[in-house]
Amino acid sequence: MKVLFVSSEAYPLIKTGGLADVSHSLPNQLQKAGSDVRLLLPAYRDVLEKLDCIKVLGWLDTGFGTEVRVLESTHPEFDMPIWLVDHAGHFDRSGNPYTHPDGYDWPDNPQRFNQFSHAASLLACDALKIGWRADVVHANDWQTAMVPAYLSFEARPPKTVYTIHNIAYDCQFHYDLFQSMHMPHHWWSVGHGEFYGRFSMMKAGIIFADHVTTVSPRYAEEICTARYGYGFAEILQANSEKLSGIINGIDTGTWNPATDPYLEANYSLKKNFNKSKIANRKSMLSQLDASEQTLASNAPLFGFVGRMAHQKGIDFLLDTVESIIQEHDALFAIIGSGDHQLEQRLRELSSKYPGQVFSHIGYSEELAHLLEAGSDFFVMPSRYEPCGLNQLYSLHYGTPPIVRNTGGLADTVINLNDDFSNTDVATGIVFNEADAAELSAAIKKALHVHANPDVMKSLISNGMSKDVSWDVSARDYLQLYENLRDE
Repeated sequence: MKVLFVSSEAYPLIKTGGLADVSHSLPNQLQKAGSDVRLLLPAYRDVLEKLDCIKVLGWLDTGFGTEVRVLESTHPEFDMPIWLVDHAGHFDRSGNPYTHPDGYDWPDNPQRFNQFSHAASLLACDALKIGWRADVVHANDWQTAMVPAYLSFEARPPKTVYTIHNIAYDCQFHYDLFQSMHMPHHWWSVGHGEFYGRFSMMKAGIIFADHVTTVSPRYAEEICTARYGYGFAEILQANSEKLSGIINGIDTGTWNPATDPYLEANYSLKKNFNKSKIANRKSMLSQLDASEQTLASNAPLFGFVGRMAHQKGIDFLLDTVESIIQEHDALFAIIGSGDHQLEQRLRELSSKYPGQVFSHIGYSEELAHLLEAGSDFFVMPSRYEPCGLNQLYSLHYGTPPIVRNTGGLADTVINLNDDFSNTDVATGIVFNEADAAELSAAIKKALHVHANPDVMKSLISNGMSKDVSWDVSARDYLQLYENLRDE
């Protein structure tokens, strides 16, 4: 099974979010399972700087006199060759893959990733004549959504899987830009990529792909509704026969409390658990400038790592924090960046309650790992969450998650009953509505759990015993690929 896995980012080469983690772990797992995988990325400046022994595979004509160079390299974190589409005008620039250093979207994002997708379609069909032709092409999110569309012109195209990681981001543009990109005229139609008077790359991916997946079964259901579908609900309903949800896994090599190099002290469920959790808690809080008095405290610690964005529910988490710490002996550690107003609110809370609220504006891989290991509970109050990875890290690190009943959070966390009657299976606390009152009730429930060591121990044991690796999900993808190939 030859698989071309096409993505706009992959950890540790380039990362802005969960897509990068998936694009690292899933291709590796597919390769280990016996597939012949190629990972295809844009040749960003930052990526090229992290790779050695780069060789040129050849040149591709992507239309209207525009050529791209195709490179190949390897990296210790990947078990397969890495292919790169190199076009200096599109990818040799500072900033992250999608935004200028000043924070605004690159205005030529549609052109950049349309060309990348076109090049991917050509490589999948062995346009370079190097003897490798894909059986299946797996495209991800709007940045690669045009790959199935371009492959539709091939006489014998590979089968295509298109994964929606977050339907809220779909890349729309107006008709004049559509014309300037020389896309086939018939693509501007309701049956193809036209979307309420604009062109949507994501819609094109949905329409042209042989199969569409999302990153959890619950999210696959949710995006077929008006509340979560961002205008795509009717389109997805019409294509429901080719839509499914496959839950993400995590890289248990990178995220493993027994071997994690970022931790102050390693542990497992059966070895050094309590002692190491305390050591990691102190290390993390020390880096957040906690006092000696706080370091000696046994108060339950609630952690959060993520984007400071409306989606993540960080606004009503901040609303909840102040009321909780005024009434209860509890600590909060919050790591993230994003919306400047939310960042400022967090700064003000940390300043007002320096002994109970600790924050880091930005992202730190070390602190993220330490927080997962050192917190007593991990809070994910997302308004919507396609899959979520942090709740999986939390389960694996013995830090019961507090999550909202949505998307992949609902698929992966088993709620503890209010009367604690299901401690044999429960792994965390799940609340329903996205508001401060319900989150506050969930945190108070967690405080009650923390005061009951046997219940706490059961939640931890159940979570750490759960298989959150990519093994099962990768097998599901392989089965999907095989079914498509055999059609």
